Amino acid sequence: MTVIRYLPLAFAAFVLFGCHQTEAPELATAFALSDTMMARSGFEKVAMQPVKNEIRLFGKIAADNNKTAQVYPVVGGVVTSINVELGDYLREGQVMATIQSSEVAQFQKERLDALSEVAVAEKNLSVANDLYKGKLNSERDVAVAEKQVENARAELARVNDIYKIYNLKAGSVYNVVAPISGFVITKRINQNEQLPSDLAEPLFSIAEINEVWALANVNESDISNIKVGVEATVKTLAFPGELFRGKIDKVFNAIDPETRSIKARVKIANPDFRLKPEMNCTVSVHYTEPDSLPAVKSSAVIFDKSKNWVMVFKDKHNIETRLVTVYRQLGDLTYISSGLAPGETVITDNSLLIYDAIND
Repeated sequence: MTVIRYLPLAFAAFVLFGCHQTEAPELATAFALSDTMMARSGFEKVAMQPVKNEIRLFGKIAADNNKTAQVYPVVGGVVTSINVELGDYLREGQVMATIQSSEVAQFQKERLDALSEVAVAEKNLSVANDLYKGKLNSERDVAVAEKQVENARAELARVNDIYKIYNLKAGSVYNVVAPISGFVITKRINQNEQLPSDLAEPLFSIAEINEVWALANVNESDISNIKVGVEATVKTLAFPGELFRGKIDKVFNAIDPETRSIKARVKIANPDFRLKPEMNCTVSVHYTEPDSLPAVKSSAVIFDKSKNWVMVFKDKHNIETRLVTVYRQLGDLTYISSGLAPGETVITDNSLLIYDAIND
């Protein structure tokens, strides 16, 4: 009875196995790529390429220090007006704020005194020369008068230099002017504020930002791969779909004891002023490893059943589903450590559609 019960099951298994064995070659040889699909598909020959790698760093956009000016108050006093705000663009010499100051009045008094001293000294020299011509005084008296004129003129020149350097005008008003053209990136001044004459912090910072820096933090483990001249791309939260390209032009040698990192600087052209100082950014540094591997477009690699596959094209009737080992995917390029040889052709476009048609 036991033999009779299992005979039908054994026979059925034999029939199914036999059918599977005879139908598999027909499935493999039945598929052919149509001319329409050939036209829509992409093909690429496998080539050996140097393996590139990428390190992703985080940092901030900063203004070029060589194109930045800090504006300090020359005198103390009361802020009577403010003409600019953060982000405003200024021309060199434009008035940014005005300060009512007794110190300016004191500079004016010193200038008037210096003018008076010059006039008196020049008059005394004229009198001394006249007396010397009439033999009523000595040559020494003339030399003393000439020295007094020299000293008085030197003092007037000093005061005039102060007026020129600090752009002082008549009266007690001091105008804070922009020393360079650029954007206001910091502002530490308020209306009616009383400013001390020894204020250590700048009132304004102005920067030209037609070229900016991306300052990235580099961890100790990545320092050996960060070198001057290495290409880098910068992404910001403000423009997530856009890449700003540049090269590392300086690697700072000092390690921050708190973050255990160093700074790397990437210069970026910014002609439209979209990148602003203090923006957060991601810096991707690209470098080349010493080895070379077969590389294909990432679209040629199909991930299925927890493995990676490519469709190797020999002709329209002969397409092989090939198991490969991916070494690294970097953007649109994938490096293959095993499974492909240089010179073989893989399908890049519509590869998933062809994979499903052959293997499903």
